[in-house]
Amino acid sequence: MSNFTIPVGPLHVALEEPMYFRIDVHGESVAHVDIHAGHVHRGVEYLATKRNIFQNVVLTERICSLCSNSHPQAYAMAIEKIAGIVVPERADYLRVIADEVKRVASHLFNVAILAHLVGFESLFMHVMEIRERMQDVKESAFGNRMDIGANAIGGVRYDIGAEGAAYLRQQIEAIDASVIEVIEIYRTNGSILGRTRGIGVLTHDAALDCGVVGPVARASGIDYDVRTKAPYTAYDRLDVKVHTLPDGDVWSRAMVRLAETRTAIDLLRQCLARLPDGPTVAMEGRPSIPQGEAIAKCEAPRGELIYYVRTGASPKPERVKWRVPSFMNWDALCFMLKDARISDIAIIVNSIDPCISCTER
Repeated sequence: MSNFTIPVGPLHVALEEPMYFRIDVHGESVAHVDIHAGHVHRGVEYLATKRNIFQNVVLTERICSLCSNSHPQAYAMAIEKIAGIVVPERADYLRVIADEVKRVASHLFNVAILAHLVGFESLFMHVMEIRERMQDVKESAFGNRMDIGANAIGGVRYDIGAEGAAYLRQQIEAIDASVIEVIEIYRTNGSILGRTRGIGVLTHDAALDCGVVGPVARASGIDYDVRTKAPYTAYDRLDVKVHTLPDGDVWSRAMVRLAETRTAIDLLRQCLARLPDGPTVAMEGRPSIPQGEAIAKCEAPRGELIYYVRTGASPKPERVKWRVPSFMNWDALCFMLKDARISDIAIIVNSIDPCISCTER
């Protein structure tokens, strides 16, 4: 069998964002892969030091689309630690609602793309139709379908009244019923199982060595979720189920995301049932932010997101740095793609739900 090299990217019809893969192939199998980043560097960390602390709430939301709520939330939590701001209880629950709405939309998008790559176009359209209902929820509750602008330093920028809560309950019940049907399809359909079971395996030990996070880690048997290991906002007052599977293949990563979608819907139910009265922000106007530094983290749809913020005498932060989940998950592709078939490359890459824009900050 012949050996040859396949260059994929940085501009390629199969890639939504620029990334360069140099894939060495032996016959029909992948022998080695090199991943080269750096094609979409935007210098956002530098830009954050040129804007004041409050303007960066808007800037950080533009880092990534699917995790757009998690970035300003982690940033705001770091600033609140520095300033000693106590977020009102109602705002804590509203932050969870925004978080879980985004999680449902993100996970459904990823498993829909998997169906598309498998060639199951009717399933792709069905899952995207379910996701569209959550997109409508975003537009109704937040006024936008992607960057929802929910977070503010000291609380949130939105509220849910009785009518909005009733609408949200109605929508999540309909979505939940549809997700149950989708889970059964992914669990039993031969087209899905044939292309995903035993494909792109990341063993438990390899997952630990790579330091992967989020659904990628949990699909390899690693029981780690920031919402339970280091609870923030209202998660310590909610019943959060962590889903793990042992096999670490593409199918396991999809099934973990689908299970987490149902858990996110359950968390929305809990929040709506327990939503307390009270203010949605800690204070009127902009608080004074002293000098200091802090680290905050949250469970973004793709996994653990960590923010470091250092403030000084200036109204602009001295340093803002984040570690995104995709940064940790990229290296695992070298293990997943080893000895994989050429036809499975796109499916395996999609299974880590990569975000190049937030990785190359």
